[in-house]
Amino acid sequence: MEKNQQNTDFLETLNARSQDIFAKIVENYLETGAPVGSRQLSRMLDLNLSPASIRNVMSDLEELGLIQAPHVSAGRAPTQEGLRFFVDAMLEIGTMDASDRAQISQQISQSSPDGTPEKFLTEASQLLSGLSHGAGVVIAAKSDMVLKHLEFVRLDQTSAMAVLVGEDGLVENRIVPLPPGLDGGALVRASNYLSHHIVGKTISEARQSLRMGLQSHQHELDAISLKLVETGVATLSKSDGDGAPTVIVRGRANLIDDTMASSDLERLRELLDELENKKGLIELLNDAENAQGVRIFIGSENKLFSLSGSSVILSPYKDANDKIIGVLGIIGPTRINYARIVPVVDYTARVISEMIRQKSS
Repeated sequence: MEKNQQNTDFLETLNARSQDIFAKIVENYLETGAPVGSRQLSRMLDLNLSPASIRNVMSDLEELGLIQAPHVSAGRAPTQEGLRFFVDAMLEIGTMDASDRAQISQQISQSSPDGTPEKFLTEASQLLSGLSHGAGVVIAAKSDMVLKHLEFVRLDQTSAMAVLVGEDGLVENRIVPLPPGLDGGALVRASNYLSHHIVGKTISEARQSLRMGLQSHQHELDAISLKLVETGVATLSKSDGDGAPTVIVRGRANLIDDTMASSDLERLRELLDELENKKGLIELLNDAENAQGVRIFIGSENKLFSLSGSSVILSPYKDANDKIIGVLGIIGPTRINYARIVPVVDYTARVISEMIRQKSS
């Protein structure tokens, strides 16, 4: 059954009184992390209901799979399915304070005066961690950079640095060996040749073009410069990478609770290991391409974030062509403040997208 249809079924099943009681159980859980009993609910609700009447409603909610007794007690807390229903059908998203919006825009824009995206993506991850008290995460698709410039910078007699500059301001450096007998002129000639033939091309396009055209243009280069150009082609191959996304995680310590059981800590380590090993990230990025705005994964709904007791709130960010190139968000407990965090994640993704558009213009 599709989630939307299931939510409709629940709403049709629950009358106003049941919805009020269920909402109060969830709100109490999100605020305290603790189950709530019928007597406590009768004091919390504006309804004139006895504890016995509330227990009857709670029994119905439990039969629907929306609440459960997490321990041997009279208290009830929402199940993962109940949280999903509440978030999709009943959650009232808050509005962001002007101070939060200003903080996000200012910190991210000031984090990268040189225009490189890694710095403001890292700052976004750190910022989200601080605002949510969870772990901030950024997953950036491995892009085939469009090249603007390539040059060799001599380091010593035997080595140089190959500097690749993308049209988006991204800079990649590679240390390369220099052929014996190299003079400064050969270094310049090789740099000029490479820059002339790669400008406006992606790394893969530039590599293919250079390989195809090198034989017919050998007369333009002396033997030593030719060796350097061939080294430049090899450098482009290394820069192409394996297509794996870039992952930035900040605030891991926020996920560790002193009261966590050893099994929970082990699942947390597994989650962080999966992020570091980039397992399942391509699938997550593909999923983001089909999403509209913020996505919320609760508990085991996404196999990458199957850590029990965690939720993940993600929003895609886009390039100048309105193409989704990554996702950012937070990892936190299932009782995270969804109403506050959802607009924060959404706004941060919009700020990142706008910065990328400005940098590309």
